[in-house]
Amino acid sequence: MEFSLTPEQTERQQRITGWAERSLNHDLAARDRAPTFNRDGWRASATLGLPGLVAPSRHGGAELDPVSTMAALEGLGRGSRDNGFNFALNAHLWGCVHPLVAFGSEQQKLAYLPRLAGGEWVGALAATEREAGSDVFSLRTHAAKRDNAYVLTGDKTMITNAPVADLFLVLATLDPKRGAFGLSAFLVERGTPGLRVSEGIDKMGLSTAAMGALVLDGCVVPARNRLGQEGAGLAIFNHIMDWERGFIMGFAAGAMARQLEACVAHARQRRQFDQPIGQFQAVADRLVEMRLRLETSRLLLYRFAWLKREPRATLAEAAMTKLVVSEAWVRSCEDAMRIHGGYGYLTETGVERDLRDALGSLYYSGTAEMQRRIIARWLEL
Repeated sequence: MEFSLTPEQTERQQRITGWAERSLNHDLAARDRAPTFNRDGWRASATLGLPGLVAPSRHGGAELDPVSTMAALEGLGRGSRDNGFNFALNAHLWGCVHPLVAFGSEQQKLAYLPRLAGGEWVGALAATEREAGSDVFSLRTHAAKRDNAYVLTGDKTMITNAPVADLFLVLATLDPKRGAFGLSAFLVERGTPGLRVSEGIDKMGLSTAAMGALVLDGCVVPARNRLGQEGAGLAIFNHIMDWERGFIMGFAAGAMARQLEACVAHARQRRQFDQPIGQFQAVADRLVEMRLRLETSRLLLYRFAWLKREPRATLAEAAMTKLVVSEAWVRSCEDAMRIHGGYGYLTETGVERDLRDALGSLYYSGTAEMQRRIIARWLEL
């Protein structure tokens, strides 16, 4: 396993970091309070291929290999302090673009990938329901076959990108008695009759990533918009979770690197009792722990990306990556708050915003407890 990036990967990562620093951080505190999704930044990000990192070039994507994709996401997280934007991009990539690439027909790819990869459209995965989060076997949204179409009925909640999304990948069951094995997946365009989308759901953090609910009330979807075969919904969902859990924290590695750099600079500059606070052992120890977490996270993230160069089941590796990196990010944000002292508690510094954003990573793409359950299952306990 090669631990260094190629010159091309490094150059792309640095280009993304520089662009993100210049383009995605303006008025962030105001957009966090509003909250406001940065649609202009989304469209502009297409010039670097971000919305289509994993889409084929013939469909307007960047067609990056897994390691290059991880490097790009880390570069984005290092340059963009807008963690909500970074999270929304990942929800778009792994919840809509990548499954369309993996399971979509050529007709579906031609219809949707150029707009998704080109920044014109935003994608969303509509799986979660009020009584079905990690428990995909309890999904109740129903699909009924009617002639050459399907009629979808049900409710979805806590759907990332919902208020701004143009295309939804909706999971619904054709046979409730079969549980998750009766699931199928459908591509539903915004504006389809019978589909209603809420304006937004307020959150503790990641405010600039829009979240909403869906109501499917006799929503008629043409059969050509079924993704994969009937009953393939569980396989599609597992595919999504495998890739998403392994990659979604890539931007957090960049955020932790940026955070560590800022904390070291603060520890050198801030003086108490006639010396820089970095010379106090308690502060130095926190900085060392932040560095260790960052390097551990990078090793897991890039190992996962290296594994994904070949088609193989990596559900346990994805769970381990998601679990370790999410908890490392939260702990490092807590250390950053303590290193900055009272200033870290002030909104203007952005330190407290990072902590609020990081806490969400313990829950999205499966809770920390769920990741431990998956890992234990692979240990055959």
